Amino acid sequence: MKVLDVNEFFADRGGGVRTYVHRKLEAGAARGVSVVVVAPGPEDRVEQRYGGKVVWVRSPTMPLDSRYHVLARERAVHAVIAQERPDVIEGSSPWSGGWFAARAPGRAPRVLVFHQDAVAVYGHSLLDGALRPDTVDRAALPYWRYLRQLSRHFDRTVVSGAWLAQRLARFGVHAPTTVRFGVDRQRFAQAQASTTRRADLLARCGLSPRATLLLAVSRLHPEKRVGTLMDAVGHLQGSPVFPHGVGLAIVGDGPLAPYYRRRAAATAGVHLVGFVDEPGALPEMMASADAFVHGSSAETYGLVVGEALAAGLPLVVPDAGGAAELAGAEYAERYRAGDAAGCADAIERLGARDPVRMRAAARRAGQTQVLDAAGHFDELFSTYEALAGARRPDLAPPLTLAAARATRAG
Repeated sequence: MKVLDVNEFFADRGGGVRTYVHRKLEAGAARGVSVVVVAPGPEDRVEQRYGGKVVWVRSPTMPLDSRYHVLARERAVHAVIAQERPDVIEGSSPWSGGWFAARAPGRAPRVLVFHQDAVAVYGHSLLDGALRPDTVDRAALPYWRYLRQLSRHFDRTVVSGAWLAQRLARFGVHAPTTVRFGVDRQRFAQAQASTTRRADLLARCGLSPRATLLLAVSRLHPEKRVGTLMDAVGHLQGSPVFPHGVGLAIVGDGPLAPYYRRRAAATAGVHLVGFVDEPGALPEMMASADAFVHGSSAETYGLVVGEALAAGLPLVVPDAGGAAELAGAEYAERYRAGDAAGCADAIERLGARDPVRMRAAARRAGQTQVLDAAGHFDELFSTYEALAGARRPDLAPPLTLAAARATRAG
């Protein structure tokens, strides 16, 4: 079986999407499934990667985030699809990538992979405090109509959790199908705490090794609400629950990095680590921290939250989104999304609990409630194999490679 993923948000310096795509390439190769990723990039190029293939399509740089490119050349994408002749086509966004996959020539079944809830990412996040989430959802009815229209061109709409499938079904999106995400459980579960790493992170937060260390891993973008976490830690300075202080180390990069760097410099106990690509560094950081804190309520799943559980880290997460679905009472505290004071209270509640019991409970949840990557891809490829046997009528006239080459500069 050959699966072709039209993925406009895949980038070499991306976050969770990059991690996920690399795992999918590896998983496909291990199962005899050929995975081809079509993504926008700075030049036309074909690259063998992790046992699969990445076909970069020359595209303009995204204005607000130079790490990404805008997928704009539909004929070039269709030329790749015509050449590859996949058994299943994935559209990994509801924007141009989704439409390019929907309109691709041929009879291959196609799947819309719902990686991002745009209403939650932009509406819920940017209008927080002004409008209730259900009010924002109602105001976004034109978007839901748009998504319904797009989804009808696909055989399935794949989502990462039952809560999200129910949300999409409520708005009439076609055939939402749950395929749970997974993480590299073994890599995080086997990581060992490092007193050196811990002391270094706390020192960068201006604290002694006896202080409490919180860890956040996030792309630095508005919907991630990293500022909520910073403000919460600011509220906690002098808290009797943390007599030696509390520090927050934030791993990640993104368009708001300069802004958050300034805020971190002005907020006691906060250090912006930046992008980390050192092998083994992130699992070691998680194993060395006391708790994992999360700001985003807009993620469809939240891979880093699953990784934190696999590492045995107790959680403080918002009360909505994919992170909330992973937050069991035995090892987690929740707070109202976007509420810094509420987040600080949740961190204090967690700090007052038995850390040994919480870590043990988190580690159990990491093994029982979070799929490993193999389990996720078993579910995903089984879903695709069931679809691959059913061919569809042509949705668009075929595009010959010769015609595509003639428009290559377009």
